[in-house]
Amino acid sequence: MKRLIILSIILTCLTALCLGQRRLRATAQTIIQLTEPKTTGTIPFEAALDRQQDILMFSTQTLQRNQVGQLAWAAQGQRSSLSNSLTPPAQAASPIKLYIATHEGLFIYIPEENSLQQVIDQDIRGSLAGAAAPMSESVATAGCSFIITAPTRSLASQRGNTNRNSMYLQAGHMAQNIQLQAICLEMGSLAINNFNKRGVNTACKLPRNTEPLYIVCVGYPSNSVSESGDAQNTTPKKAAVIIPSANFRDEELFETLKALSNAGVQYIIASTRTGIITGMLRNQAEAGALIGQLRVDDYDGLIIIGGSGAGELIYNNAVMNLIRAAAEKRKIIGATSNAPSILANAGILNGVKVTALLSERIVIEQMGAVYTGIPVEENMKIITCNGPAAAVPFARALTDAITGR
Repeated sequence: MKRLIILSIILTCLTALCLGQRRLRATAQTIIQLTEPKTTGTIPFEAALDRQQDILMFSTQTLQRNQVGQLAWAAQGQRSSLSNSLTPPAQAASPIKLYIATHEGLFIYIPEENSLQQVIDQDIRGSLAGAAAPMSESVATAGCSFIITAPTRSLASQRGNTNRNSMYLQAGHMAQNIQLQAICLEMGSLAINNFNKRGVNTACKLPRNTEPLYIVCVGYPSNSVSESGDAQNTTPKKAAVIIPSANFRDEELFETLKALSNAGVQYIIASTRTGIITGMLRNQAEAGALIGQLRVDDYDGLIIIGGSGAGELIYNNAVMNLIRAAAEKRKIIGATSNAPSILANAGILNGVKVTALLSERIVIEQMGAVYTGIPVEENMKIITCNGPAAAVPFARALTDAITGR
């Protein structure tokens, strides 16, 4: 009996030890030690001020870690002056936190160690862009975006407006430093303070009681010069992106917009109404035109984004006419999730291989289409996907078709 009790205790301890090890592995986070920041540069302060301007469209070039680190240090890094006893203690221990979204994921900057701690290991810039309307395109194309945050308790402390104003002033100083440092690194920037805070919290998975104050986009400005330095004389490709007036599928829209921007394709978002539109995941986009205002000759591609609100488009005459005209003129046509049923209702899918949500199969096949059910289908200049999980490959296939790659 004693042996059984001893054996039971040993097994319990081993199990607890194994579980503890699993927890440690599950919660382990990547720490990136940044290089020592530079404290000298080649661009005078006055020249940096003179060059400062908002950049609305960035190129696809990614930023190196040392560049991201230099920008983070400019915003919040430790200064040698902090050792001075005259330095206010509040500057040395600010409650403001700096998050950084890059192609590698989302990081939080640790100024005491000049390091980055990874909190999300996936590129969240597409989701972040959805919360930054009407500046979504800027966020989607920037090499990285800095999200300046503060604890809501500090913003609503007993000192009231005085403390809130102090937080916003600190955030403004940080944003200004990032923008000046970007110029000194031969890059451009855009500071955004008008965005969907709930959407930013969701995209970045920010801790509770955390409020985003600023988004500062940084990257290389997009221009008409190719990587080889030669001027591009070709007219940029254009696409019209149609979304329902409510409840579009967020991932399908923002992955598509991101791919279009990265490929240099200009786009316009259109719907049955203009203004801010909220998706199924509560992200927002801005429709800049009514569907009836679009002329198919002005665009190389027509894309219809699905979602639970897309049913309103099935019997919309303006949508039907636009789809038929695009098919007649051999334009690239794309549709996501349940939106292929809209193409079917327009009568352009007879004999065409398409995919879509499984729920749309009967409707599509009744209209003469060949339903395949694969993630992405491309046939006769019509590109479709079967849901949000296929948003990235769909966006890539679509932009490749529009740009002729």
